[in-house]
Amino acid sequence: MTITNIGVLSLIFFAQLFTPLAASAVETQANEVNPPPSENQYTKSISGLRNLRYCEVLYGKRHLGTLTVKVFNTQGLNECPEALWKALDVKVIEKKNDASFVRLNGPRYWTMDEIKAAGKTAQDVIENFGGIEMSLRATLDVGIKRQLAGTQFFVPNVVNRKTAFIYKSGTLIYQLTSPQGQTYIMQSYSQIADPNLSMNDLAQLATRLKLPDGWTYAVKTLSQDLVLQAQGKAYVIQDNFYNSYQRQ
Repeated sequence: MTITNIGVLSLIFFAQLFTPLAASAVETQANEVNPPPSENQYTKSISGLRNLRYCEVLYGKRHLGTLTVKVFNTQGLNECPEALWKALDVKVIEKKNDASFVRLNGPRYWTMDEIKAAGKTAQDVIENFGGIEMSLRATLDVGIKRQLAGTQFFVPNVVNRKTAFIYKSGTLIYQLTSPQGQTYIMQSYSQIADPNLSMNDLAQLATRLKLPDGWTYAVKTLSQDLVLQAQGKAYVIQDNFYNSYQRQ
């Protein structure tokens, strides 16, 4: 799979596009801080994102053994008006774009404070879906067999992009840890499975997650800014509520 994007995976709907509770923890200090990014490598920056609503439309066409999917996102244009979002018709989008695949992904809400992007990740191609303007944020090439394999939670997907997700000191982060000790930080929560899910619910999410054996969920308060970088590749997973996480 190849992807160019600005933090939308939320996008991983196949595997993105997921036992009982294993463990949970609430810690008061998190000291995992990556080196700060070089400012001159990023051409686009969006701040004030925490708990900001957005939605995505994904459509694609099959060619031989590959499904090429374009991912459009409302970020920076609007906050995905509820009435217009509910009125979107997948069949209309499919016909308009001669698409063999259409998926509505949202509503979603960011859990970081700022995104910086570079290269193709910062592109700004705009389309209109039922009155909702969206920018092109990703193009995915996915094997048909993988796409037809069904939805898989807690399965990492490779995302090709250059971004920095910034979580400010003093804020909460929500993380999953795999049995191998790999840590994934939540980048957005979703109202797809639970339309009433809010940021206030995330601290107790461990009691509702269907974690595979060996996985844990933790909530931490940052003592310093956390910069989660993707310098070409990112590894993204989703939990059983379609909340998205990037590997640290």
